[in-house]
Amino acid sequence: MTARPVAGGYDVAIVGGSLAGCTAATLYARGGARVALIEKSPSMDHYKVMCTHFIQPTALPVIERLGLREPLEERGAVFGTLDIWTRDGWIRFPLPHELPPDEMPSVSVRRQTLDPMLRRVAAETPGVDYLPGLRVERLLGSEGRVTGVVATARDGSESQIRARLVVAADGRDSTMAAHARVPARVRPHNRIGYLAYFTGVEPRRPGVAQTWLMDPEVAYTFPNEDGVTVLAGWFLRSRLPDFKRNPEEALRRYFAALPSEGPDMEAAKMISKPLGKLDLPNRYRPPAARGMAFVGDAALATDPVWGVGCGWALQSGEWLADATVDAVTSGHGLDAGLESYSRRHRRTLGPHHFLIADLSTARKFNPLERLLFKAAIDDPVVNRMLRLWAARSGSPVSEVTPGLIARVVRAAGRNGHAPTAGPVPGPEVTAGIGRRQAVHA
Repeated sequence: MTARPVAGGYDVAIVGGSLAGCTAATLYARGGARVALIEKSPSMDHYKVMCTHFIQPTALPVIERLGLREPLEERGAVFGTLDIWTRDGWIRFPLPHELPPDEMPSVSVRRQTLDPMLRRVAAETPGVDYLPGLRVERLLGSEGRVTGVVATARDGSESQIRARLVVAADGRDSTMAAHARVPARVRPHNRIGYLAYFTGVEPRRPGVAQTWLMDPEVAYTFPNEDGVTVLAGWFLRSRLPDFKRNPEEALRRYFAALPSEGPDMEAAKMISKPLGKLDLPNRYRPPAARGMAFVGDAALATDPVWGVGCGWALQSGEWLADATVDAVTSGHGLDAGLESYSRRHRRTLGPHHFLIADLSTARKFNPLERLLFKAAIDDPVVNRMLRLWAARSGSPVSEVTPGLIARVVRAAGRNGHAPTAGPVPGPEVTAGIGRRQAVHA
């Protein structure tokens, strides 16, 4: 399953064997490319610990393309939806089996399950040389372009790995970006995050995660496989002394005091240490620079409050491979392929990143946002639009039309907020209200 670097070089060298890197490696190799997948950890089974383990519906087609849906279902991953609480009440999204044909469920699965599974898919794909236990020390270059990497093994031996394309898939603190001198545009994140794993937390609705928008704090319950639920919160920095003093007590106390349908903390058993992140700035890098490419958090690391990191890692790995596989195998047109990838990355994720980064300042929701939440409680069209936005499918810019705003205002002004009975609206209901995008597009 592991290999030595080949002397003749590769079509693609990918640095980082996590979600984005393994996705790209698998799809490149399936397209005929010779791939070096370089991972600093020597263990096939290592995984990211600090994660909400929530994958947006927009990434489900990538999971299916990789052949992972059935194995994940067999392992017990939760294919579900979401309920959102605001001060005006609960916004109920459809249960998974009630979703319209053009919408897909989210996926909740712990990284200790997902990461090794995806890594094995990549390592066992013909054309991929999996190179664990290597740390990239510097880049190789020619005429201003990156042409490979120099990596050191745990025994101190050094290898030069040359490739037509080098891909940085090494996370938000990308050392590859530092080696290439590609800085990130940074926007602050003014919350702190704590999470822990629990058993004994029964979901209020089967397959449904819960979100409390406490404005500006946010809390979640994410059901995962094996009856494990992740309880995560994103708090104002003023709470930091409490969490530093006793993080388990602070987390339990916060969830016990949630205003509606919170987890039964008396029955909840914490099975992990509380995990905290005190500084998570939003970072954006050019998706391609100097003839190399960035995927996953190495390209765009956004506020984890909104659960986009895993999905965007999978999607960006797919986009890059699709845009450049012909170029790396033929030796022609790589710059055009990288530009195509960059445009898609910016066009699809840029507007979402802008709004997420704005909200990560811990500002209060503005009047239009509050009206949208209020209207989504009992208006089926607004509810669907919010689902698409929450799934990072519908555009947060182009879909805000005068027609939608008028409907939001009318719906929010009605008395009562009980969810509307009847069938879940499909795409035909929302026709004419902005530009729609199917979740699987």
